[in-house]
Amino acid sequence: MRRRLQWRLDKVEARLHILEGLLIAYLNIDEVIAIIREHDKPRPVLMQRFGISDIQAEAILELKLRHLAKLEEMKIRGEQDELAQERDGLQKILASATRLKTLIRKEIIEDAEKYGDARRSPIIAREAAQALDETALISTEAITVVLSKKGWARAAKGHEVDAVGLSYKTGDGFLAATRGKSNQLAVFMDSTGRAYTLPAHKLPSARGQGDPLTGYFSLPPGATFIAVMIGDPDDLYLLGSNFGYGFVTRLGDMYARTRTGKAVLNVGKQAKALPPVRVNELDQDRIVAVSTEGHMLVTPLEQLPQMARGKGNKIINIPSRLLKNAEEAVAAMTLVGPKNTLMVHAGRKYKTMKASELDHYAGERGRRGLKLPRGYQNVDGLEVE
Repeated sequence: MRRRLQWRLDKVEARLHILEGLLIAYLNIDEVIAIIREHDKPRPVLMQRFGISDIQAEAILELKLRHLAKLEEMKIRGEQDELAQERDGLQKILASATRLKTLIRKEIIEDAEKYGDARRSPIIAREAAQALDETALISTEAITVVLSKKGWARAAKGHEVDAVGLSYKTGDGFLAATRGKSNQLAVFMDSTGRAYTLPAHKLPSARGQGDPLTGYFSLPPGATFIAVMIGDPDDLYLLGSNFGYGFVTRLGDMYARTRTGKAVLNVGKQAKALPPVRVNELDQDRIVAVSTEGHMLVTPLEQLPQMARGKGNKIINIPSRLLKNAEEAVAAMTLVGPKNTLMVHAGRKYKTMKASELDHYAGERGRRGLKLPRGYQNVDGLEVE
């Protein structure tokens, strides 16, 4: 806008300069004609006689005879007045930022009314661009990740896999299995509470007996793998130790980038981590914790904090003396929903408990719990149907 106005102002001032010279010629028309007739080079004579510029003298010399009428003088004075008024207006606008902005606003509004129409392309807010994840290029297939007791892992295609019936090395056997997709990350947890991450597509096929995870990770002395998890980063899991402490965490918070894994659950020197349990409904699931002496406590999951790492809060109370002397600890821990049935395994026997029967063992977090019936106090594991 400023350049455009300045360009027009320069044109107006140049025209006024020429009109000023033409007016001088009309006021002295007889003398101007005489100079032109008597001199071979009348331009410098005109410039010297009337004090005009080279441009003004050139304009006078280019006048046609028919423009020497009295009417032309009136036209020149009228054009002078118009251009002088325009010049003053342009100078005021260029000298004032407020006037300049007002003019810009006025022209934009006029153009919008004349040429504007409804927007035809929608404006959509997008998230900031990020580097492409290599897993985005991997085909998405349903898989079942199988972990053996001695820490061998493999991936079988599909979810309808009999993980227990697969072939295992002599002295080894089935420990855990989880269902997911080939483009997801598999998270393995050891007995010290450390988590290790491996892309599921890098696991060997279940046609063989798998690979030892010690080839991928470096475990602390004496540690063993206890579980495998796979899913979305926002999936929630219950983490707990056999000393009765635990918390809820995201699967994404357990992702590790190094061979040594990531310390997620702080179990101390004596305690061991229990296999993580997938959370279905944070506000409806209940924790079932059973000690090696048959004490069982059912408590709401929502009473536990959600953390990225740490020791957690006490879930079931076991006297410190018994824990230190290894006389009692948490034998098993799981989650049950309102419509789930719990099976308590004790040797060759098992006891099925519905939600109404579990209410008998309900209590606040951190309590001792109640004893299971005789014959079921030596618990081997808990299974949710």
